[in-house]
Amino acid sequence: MHKTQAEAQAFLQEFKPLIEDAAESREVVLCVPFTDLSGMSQQLHGGRVRLGAQNVHWEPSGAYTGEISAAMLAEIGIHYVVIGHSERRQYFGETDETANLRVLAAQKAGLIPILCVGESKAQRDAGETEQVIIDQVKKGLVNVDQSNLVIAYEPIWAIGTGDTCAATEANRVIGLIREQLTNSQVTIQYGGSVNANNVDEIMAQSEIDGALVGGASLEPQSLARIVNFQP
Repeated sequence: MHKTQAEAQAFLQEFKPLIEDAAESREVVLCVPFTDLSGMSQQLHGGRVRLGAQNVHWEPSGAYTGEISAAMLAEIGIHYVVIGHSERRQYFGETDETANLRVLAAQKAGLIPILCVGESKAQRDAGETEQVIIDQVKKGLVNVDQSNLVIAYEPIWAIGTGDTCAATEANRVIGLIREQLTNSQVTIQYGGSVNANNVDEIMAQSEIDGALVGGASLEPQSLARIVNFQP
């Protein structure tokens, strides 16, 4: 929940020139608050930066005050939507089952869901990481088309804490996630205190295809450095 429309426009003006020389193979997606989506869509139309929303409801319409449908997002040129982020799970009652419904609704409307999975510190300390991740993946992907999907591994204990999961450990868990999939080519990102100082090491890992960036994305120079990581 950052940036008014005016702040988002100012961010774009500074950010876009900083990534002009980034490799064409690097896809850049900004997942912004609902109020910023329409204006940013107009600003970014035809460019290399794509837009994503931070959530979507599973019903196409109805008496769901305050919610946004997948069709509403698709209409204004949104390509991606984050689903099941740890903060949605922690603060707003998101479950594996409701995340699955959102993923299916997003795909039906032609959006690409970014499904987030990850364990808490208590679960990791109890040695439950593998089972928690496997369960989240299996429940989140029921009836899901794995050719139109991104998964983000975001260990809850490493989000906004500055305590980054070791790159090799993130790589191991992402490899485990990939083993659960019927499509091994699914893009799997790592998220959890990714910043300009650790992105090179993270992106050098064999199983990690991308980064889901939180706090470090709020400043144009910082995010541009992440986009321009050195493999």
